[in-house]
Amino acid sequence: MSDPRTTPSIFTRGAVDLSALRSPAPAPSAAPTRPAASPAAPADGAPAGFPGSGGPETIIDVTEANFQSAVLERSLSTPVILDFWADWCEPCKQLSPVLERLAQAGGGSWVLGKVDVDANPRLAQALRVQGIPMVVAVVGGQLVEGFTGVLPEHQVKQYVDAVLKAGGISVEPAADPRLDAADDALMVGDLDAAEQAYKKILAESPADAAAESGLAQVSLYRRVGGADPAAALAKAASDSDDIEAQLLAADVEVLSGQADRAYERLVALVKRTAGDDRDAVRKHLLSLFSVAGPDDPAVAGARRALASALF
Repeated sequence: MSDPRTTPSIFTRGAVDLSALRSPAPAPSAAPTRPAASPAAPADGAPAGFPGSGGPETIIDVTEANFQSAVLERSLSTPVILDFWADWCEPCKQLSPVLERLAQAGGGSWVLGKVDVDANPRLAQALRVQGIPMVVAVVGGQLVEGFTGVLPEHQVKQYVDAVLKAGGISVEPAADPRLDAADDALMVGDLDAAEQAYKKILAESPADAAAESGLAQVSLYRRVGGADPAAALAKAASDSDDIEAQLLAADVEVLSGQADRAYERLVALVKRTAGDDRDAVRKHLLSLFSVAGPDDPAVAGARRALASALF
């Protein structure tokens, strides 16, 4: 996974040489995780933009065998964003639906390529995948690096917009330029500027969920700043009653793309504590919910678990 002490960044193109992937490797023997697109008409209700739906092809399965045609050649005219995932990866199940929604909403302006790292180890190695979920893009046959782990939807959209701009595709102006500026400050690690910008938005629009999420992320990065992620997790594992250690471990897990594990850790801690300690854990968990945003399905499940633990 990426270092939880740093914010995800958008890098320059060409950092990885993709030329070695131009000769397709033999197709893997394992069956694909998702069935290939059928030439037949889609079933009623098939989402537009999925293979076989009759709409623009916006989501595809990428393999070692089709990488040249599906990604490199396609990227000459349409940006391709790659989602590296695996069936066993719980954080992938949080990020992939966000990417798929954005791809459908993009109406063909970019293509989402789904890469199963277990079935396509050569691609994972060539693109230096060290943790999943990992997102990168290919524009004009060149790499646009991305991020590892789970981000809130508005930050994933910000990355998509940056990719489209890199491909020379016009992007609709942000609905709120104040939020765009705040997100930019967060993405480059200027936490003071980001905090001030998010607070200003919330002062004027108290119900702004994106600004609330951004402000919660600022607090999260500050809490984890300077911490050794491995040491934090080890300390929490060695002493389950050390509340501060458990809270820091949960923060590290969220920034490592393991929000589900963080929520489970703190719900279990709520069950083991009482009084002020219990209230502190509850408030910390609510702050992590704010990072993900109210529409995150994992948050909905964790909220139910928290309610059960409390009552």
